[in-house]
Amino acid sequence: MYEFRWNARNVDHIGEHGVRRTDAEFAVHHAARGFPGREADEKYRVWGRATDGRYLQVVYVFDPPGMVYVIHARPLTDAERRRLKRSI
Repeated sequence: MYEFRWNARNVDHIGEHGVRRTDAEFAVHHAARGFPGREADEKYRVWGRATDGRYLQVVYVFDPPGMVYVIHARPLTDAERRRLKRSI
């Protein structure tokens, strides 16, 4: 299980997309098969479910090393959700 680093900036940013801290953490800890995916600039992306069952995308970095700092989280689009369901 990862530790998360939260501050007003990342909490407010994911909140703009209707995502709570607990939802982002749950999605990271319970990522769908095949995730996390490594992105450019040492970023990681997961698709997974929130505590309320919604499908989310969460993008994070390890900052400091070993600690997850969420930089973006949002609900999956309909197309992304269909693609995820086909893969699981």
